[in-house]
Amino acid sequence: MLKYIFKRILSSIVVLIGVVTITFFIARVIPSNPEVKWAGQRATAEQLEAARIELGLDKSLPEQYVIYLGDLLHGNLGKSLRTHQPVAAELKRYIPATLELVLLAFLLAVLIGIPLGIYSAKKKDRMLDHISRFFSIGAVSLPTFWVALFFQLIFYKSLSLLPIGGRLSVEATIFQTMPNITGLLLLDCLLTGNFSLMGDAFLHIIMPCITIALYPIGLVARMTRSALLEILGEDYITAGHSYGLRDGKMLWKYALKNSLGTTATDVALSMGYTLTDTFLVEAIFSWPGIGSYISGAVTTLDYPAIIGVTLFGACCYIILNLLADIIIASDPRVRL
Repeated sequence: MLKYIFKRILSSIVVLIGVVTITFFIARVIPSNPEVKWAGQRATAEQLEAARIELGLDKSLPEQYVIYLGDLLHGNLGKSLRTHQPVAAELKRYIPATLELVLLAFLLAVLIGIPLGIYSAKKKDRMLDHISRFFSIGAVSLPTFWVALFFQLIFYKSLSLLPIGGRLSVEATIFQTMPNITGLLLLDCLLTGNFSLMGDAFLHIIMPCITIALYPIGLVARMTRSALLEILGEDYITAGHSYGLRDGKMLWKYALKNSLGTTATDVALSMGYTLTDTFLVEAIFSWPGIGSYISGAVTTLDYPAIIGVTLFGACCYIILNLLADIIIASDPRVRL
């Protein structure tokens, strides 16, 4: 088991190095004139040359790549061409808001998707199964940006139940101090006992969270149903029924346990997709997370920021896949 995990960690490091290499050289090859963005549009030739030296652009590409790898080992992602601030520090400021959305979407996927898949498999070809499959296919198929705009039209424009966007209302931002313990606003409000601010933050997070959670809920429900239906057709399930074991016991104690490997993989991969899918949702709901940060970086060709966000997403994908592999490997039926 430990040998398998070690091999997976090594392969993950190789993948990460590949991502770093590809993104670095693509960012350097694209004509973007980073020295102009660093020094300003009205910079003189001497200022532009000084900017090239400061950014290390006067060196060859292999030399720049080696220097960049050395900086990465020390946690240095470079400086943003727009703000002249370290990219790592800016990511540290934007990541918690995105993680809050992703973690809540993950909880909804587990709490809704898995039970929905279980009962859909239990009631195969009945009305509940048809409704569950219809919902799952719709949740996976609907474009995220369309769902976000639809929610805004219904719950903000028509019903006036929820705010259109942002993380807090203007009044709460002005008259209250936002706690900053973990960076997760709802959790920080709970820890500090600021329930009025927590209620305001909760109203603002409902629409973007449900929008992001729809895809993983549908995916997890479909995969859980498929895995359970396959397991419920196994011989040991038939033998259990012949011994008089209850259907509920066979489903929850034996069949569900043997389907957790597939479900864990689907949940991990859906979380990775959710992390990247949240960028567009954040732009629509004006959520102050990585989506807002990367949209500004892309429009201005701020390649240090673009590379930093890309590496963050790649690291999350690699970690989630590693966790899924470890969960599957813990199954004694799996040959490593």
